[in-house]
Amino acid sequence: MKKTIALWAALTAAALLVTGCTVGEPAAAAPGPATKTPATTAPGTPPAAGHEAPGARAAAAYRTWGLKPFAAPPAPPAVKPVVRPAGGPVPVISEIPTREKIVFITIDDGAEKDPEFVRMMKDLQVPFTMFLTDAAIRADYPYFAPLIAQGHGLANHTLTHPDLRTLGPEAQRREICGQQTRLKERYGTTPRLFRPPYGNWNEATRAAAGECGIDAIVLWRESMQIKNMQYQRGDRKLRPGDIILAHFRGPSELKGRTMTEMTATMLRRIQEQGFTVARLEDYV
Repeated sequence: MKKTIALWAALTAAALLVTGCTVGEPAAAAPGPATKTPATTAPGTPPAAGHEAPGARAAAAYRTWGLKPFAAPPAPPAVKPVVRPAGGPVPVISEIPTREKIVFITIDDGAEKDPEFVRMMKDLQVPFTMFLTDAAIRADYPYFAPLIAQGHGLANHTLTHPDLRTLGPEAQRREICGQQTRLKERYGTTPRLFRPPYGNWNEATRAAAGECGIDAIVLWRESMQIKNMQYQRGDRKLRPGDIILAHFRGPSELKGRTMTEMTATMLRRIQEQGFTVARLEDYV
């Protein structure tokens, strides 16, 4: 098993170097649950001594990770801006059409499984979507269950992480449909979103995704590296609706940094540009 994990880590690290992607893992511990204000407290009454208001609890949780709370995202649109037409091709997106100052976080693969990241996401309640590869997660399927229970999105990233453009239509269908089945079996949810490894796809990928029940192929506009964002646009700025790529990675691939440190840095970069984070599945 150790040899298998080591081989996966080596292969994915090499592939990410080629594609310009980087990686991350978890850190700090989360605070214990705060005491709730008694139900007898009248509306508008300040919390009694020893009790914290909900906003104060959120601020304390963010401080634990060296962050400031995000502004609440706007209410989801009544009509999703990205919808697959009935019988039509699967949309391929890198951003969501919106004027709101929101971005969307996506995290790929699943190789790193640090409990501190689960705790961090529970504390911060920042939404993200996991694009999981079976070869990366099969050693510890249960790790991802608490993240799904927190409300984070579950999405498809193939069974074995191949470059789909090198495969024929049937092999692509096996990779995508096979992972649909595997994720449904393990987590009780069939994904609607799919990301091709390395962002590589062709029309055979699109057709296979449609046959497997996918509603959208999700690419990205920015990718989070060890300490900074990698931008596709020359102005190196986030724009409303951008989709951000990160990875489940640890210290061996982050030059000693943990996934929680990488995640905290990513969240600061988003805040520095005046954005907040919304849930991708509310828009697609």
